[in-house]
Amino acid sequence: MNNKAVKTESLYAKQQKIHAREVGGRFDSLRRFAVVALLGLYYLLPWVSWHGRQGILFDLPARKFYIFGVTLWPQDFFYLSWLLIMAALTLFFVTTVAGRLWCGYACPQTVWSEAFVWLERITEGKFSRRIKLDKAPWSVEKVLRKTAKQVLWVGFAAWTGFTFVGYFTPIQELGSRLISFELGPWETFWVIFYSVATYGNAGFLREQVCMYMCPYARFQSAMFDGDTLVVAYNDKRGEPRGHRKRGADLSAAGLGDCTDCNICVQVCPTGIDIRKGLQYECIACAACVDACNTVMDRMNYPRGLISYTTENALKGKPAHLVRPRVVIYAVLLVMLLTSFIFALAGRHPLHLDVIRDRNALYRELPDGMIQNVYMLKILNKDDTAHELEIDVSGIPGITLEADPQQPVLESGAVGSVTVRVNVRRDAASPGGHDILFHVSSIDDRFLEASREGRFILPLEEKVK
Repeated sequence: MNNKAVKTESLYAKQQKIHAREVGGRFDSLRRFAVVALLGLYYLLPWVSWHGRQGILFDLPARKFYIFGVTLWPQDFFYLSWLLIMAALTLFFVTTVAGRLWCGYACPQTVWSEAFVWLERITEGKFSRRIKLDKAPWSVEKVLRKTAKQVLWVGFAAWTGFTFVGYFTPIQELGSRLISFELGPWETFWVIFYSVATYGNAGFLREQVCMYMCPYARFQSAMFDGDTLVVAYNDKRGEPRGHRKRGADLSAAGLGDCTDCNICVQVCPTGIDIRKGLQYECIACAACVDACNTVMDRMNYPRGLISYTTENALKGKPAHLVRPRVVIYAVLLVMLLTSFIFALAGRHPLHLDVIRDRNALYRELPDGMIQNVYMLKILNKDDTAHELEIDVSGIPGITLEADPQQPVLESGAVGSVTVRVNVRRDAASPGGHDILFHVSSIDDRFLEASREGRFILPLEEKVK
């Protein structure tokens, strides 16, 4: 019997918390500016008023989407689809030209993670101090610092959740009801849900969202080519790497420019070593570029050992910004944006539908008139009420009776108007004829809508 001990080895590695080292430089300043600008827009926009109402408000109960001077209705849903298509194409265009620039500077996961890291630095200190604090045994100082961090994190996450709901419920009203503990169940649920999601993603998961959960990192390579801008290490210049003194003769020592200081790894928010080549975990934040440039300055070496560059440039080939896929994306974007602007500018605040009476094709009146009955469905998508006038044309001598004759529609209201259209039997040939219903506002003649209908005249009876 074999009594040898069986050695087991776990294939699961416990996730190590990443404490990114602080770095300064132009890319760090740009990233900080992007974070402040984007968070500022998110938190301040709900408080901006526009003509007596909230500037941006998605009022789901009233089925109105207010975006400053534009009011969108459920019937305008295709505009949202249009915007989503343009956003996707923009992302593809930016990725093809500049790699994961979106991930490094504008992705909500990156932006909120940066904010949570800033709060962590306020309470726990800089890079080295945070590492020592995590390794140190529990003490009064550690408890106080960890508690202070959690208080800031929870407060910031709660404010984020409150602001999110403020885009769907007027935020001033939401704040008043929150203070008086009168929030509705759905509002309470979404405030808590979005707060927990923000805390979990930006405070707890952080880089794990980018590394394991984000699908964009997996399919980005399909949009890359040799001329796509990426963060890369120039191994021809940097290798072989090694420690040396400032001013040492690199040729005599047989070394490249890389001092193997590992600062590029320490500043990376996902903890990768960019010197191993392009990796899907890289979010192109360029923190390693700033860090490496700082070391190059200290050693009196040229900058750019790690830089925004292209695969072709590293191989000594010329770079091409204008290439087929870039042109295709650009042309599609320009076409979509132009047509979207024209479509949005040409929106009609009045929407008209014509429904024929299904009970009878026509009615013969005693005075020789033929009557068709219709139901007009009119939607007023304007911000104010309007008194409307209804007219019809298409057959000589055609007349119209409406009930009511001049309906008044409130903002956002859908009105049903019964319309009886009369035509003399001999005014046109027997059979079907196209007629045009026209609805216009009495107080604003530019506010109008038209829709075609079908008028039926009886066929002549055969004489026996």
